[in-house]
Amino acid sequence: MSTAPTILITGCSSGIGHHAAHALKARGWRVFASARRIEDVCRLRAEGLEAILLDIADSHSIETAVQWLAGETGERLDALFNNAGFGVPGAVEDLSRAALRHQFETNVFGSIELCNAVLPWMRRQGQGRIIFNSSVLGFAAMPVRGAYNASKFALEGFADTLRLELAGSGVHAILLEPGPITSRFRENAAREFAEWVEPVQSGIHAPLYATMRERLHKPGASTPFTLGPEATTRALLAALSARTPAARYRVTTPTHVFWHLKRLLPTRWLDVLLRKAGA
Repeated sequence: MSTAPTILITGCSSGIGHHAAHALKARGWRVFASARRIEDVCRLRAEGLEAILLDIADSHSIETAVQWLAGETGERLDALFNNAGFGVPGAVEDLSRAALRHQFETNVFGSIELCNAVLPWMRRQGQGRIIFNSSVLGFAAMPVRGAYNASKFALEGFADTLRLELAGSGVHAILLEPGPITSRFRENAAREFAEWVEPVQSGIHAPLYATMRERLHKPGASTPFTLGPEATTRALLAALSARTPAARYRVTTPTHVFWHLKRLLPTRWLDVLLRKAGA
């Protein structure tokens, strides 16, 4: 059996996950790159990756993938990068329970279920890294992103709790907090908005939604300080290689700025800046 360190990465069809999978493979890791569509799995395999079908919104898919992974690795895994996720845009008052459930199934429930499936392996081996891809919106909420904000706030709460519960085990729970990163996030968000919110949107939010649609369909970077996925990969590599990893790795200038502003400014002042940033 290979002695290379092993990692499972979710959401590898594009963006952060795709870049991280290839970067780690190039550095000698045995990478299990997952995607939820079979056509993406086939493409990843054609690119030379060990790719597996995994939809973390589906418990049966998680169980099937983990069973296969157990056979491939002998129930040994050095790291899990919970990267898969998406956003359902929309004002809170336009979000149905079904839309919220749809958002949380992937961004929160699936990530925790997958984590819990492989955590016993890491406890037995006495070491491991469980890394969650959060967001600047995991600690600084912006308008018309309520479902996504809430999912990332929840994910951060789980990760913080898990870090406390893993103390002394040799297993570390770590958060990556990217800001604007080049990916298909906006393209996917536009599709989610059209499916879940647009048909029932409140008229009062029409101006915000008009601005949001323009941003979601804008080619290229939609905000200043947007970085490529390699910026998140650098943070991931730091989290994987550090003897004692940090609890959080912040990526991009906006993430660093809002992290400090949240601690320095009165809430009302911060709200003004967040409304402008999110408009």
